[in-house]
Amino acid sequence: MKFKRHNSNDNFRVNLTPLIDTVFILLIFFMMTTTFNRETKLKINLPEAKNESSVEQQSIRIIIDENGEYAINDFKHVLIDSKLDTLKQALKQAAGKESDPPLLISADKDAPHHAVIKAMEAARDLGFMKLGFEAQKVNK
Repeated sequence: MKFKRHNSNDNFRVNLTPLIDTVFILLIFFMMTTTFNRETKLKINLPEAKNESSVEQQSIRIIIDENGEYAINDFKHVLIDSKLDTLKQALKQAAGKESDPPLLISADKDAPHHAVIKAMEAARDLGFMKLGFEAQKVNK
């Protein structure tokens, strides 16, 4: 009897369809999740204050110096420390019976960013929503 030998290489085929599908799905996934913006290259021009606005009500002034120390309403009442609870107590005392007095943050241009954020956080925690920032008038 003569047996016919089959060559195994003749019937061997690789199905590339699942591979191509997987590659396209990965390509679409990476295209959708990749950000193309470079945030480090953003240029931000901060606005300047050109007009003075007057506040009709008496506002509470939070003064922040270049070292991140706080004072309320004038430089004579410097807070003993820069903790959030101390700042909240001083704001409560300055507000008295008013539930939402206007606040004015006067921060030195070299004041640490976290000090300004802490002042805003204290105002938020106390429910004070009328918040403004003081800037020098630009002389031209």
